[in-house]
Amino acid sequence: MKKIMVGTSNPAKLEEYKRFLSEFGLEVVSSKQMNIPEPEEVAKTFEEEAVKKARYYFEKSGIPTIVDDGGFEIEALNGEPGTRSKRWLGHEMTDEEIISEVSKRMQGQSNRSAQHTVVIAIASPLGVYTSSGHIKGQIADKPSSKVIAKFPYRSVLYLPGYGKYWCEMSEEEEKILSHRIHALGKLKDILREISKS
Repeated sequence: MKKIMVGTSNPAKLEEYKRFLSEFGLEVVSSKQMNIPEPEEVAKTFEEEAVKKARYYFEKSGIPTIVDDGGFEIEALNGEPGTRSKRWLGHEMTDEEIISEVSKRMQGQSNRSAQHTVVIAIASPLGVYTSSGHIKGQIADKPSSKVIAKFPYRSVLYLPGYGKYWCEMSEEEEKILSHRIHALGKLKDILREISKS
């Protein structure tokens, strides 16, 4: 069975990839399992970061590698926090700090459009390929009382089409909405080629 590596140390993200990639008959391993240290994040865009990491892991392991990078973008704040979504204030922020910072910066803002973006990059002997997905909504006037650990932006993004906060979505709704699954769907052809090569 052909291997594909997912460049992540996040077990929840790894499981999501395993579910999606099972249809291609690929054995999924993580960069953590392979004991490859994470590279430093220095890129200015999600795509640049995803491509840089995918190439890094592929060069270190020789195994086709899939990596994603993403973050939260608020239209009224010129796309901030963007690539600094976890380190908006210059340090690794807690979930509570992030939720509080969004609420503070959005006070008095009439344009409340925001989105969570993910860019996926695959590096393999066939080249480097990318795709992206988005979850669009509005910054709520006040955050949800529900907070999912490590996913603070889900507590401030309200999805008018569903009439609920992102953090309140059911498992079934999440599968339909998942920006990672949508982005992966665009890469099915290259994944099939990797499974054959």
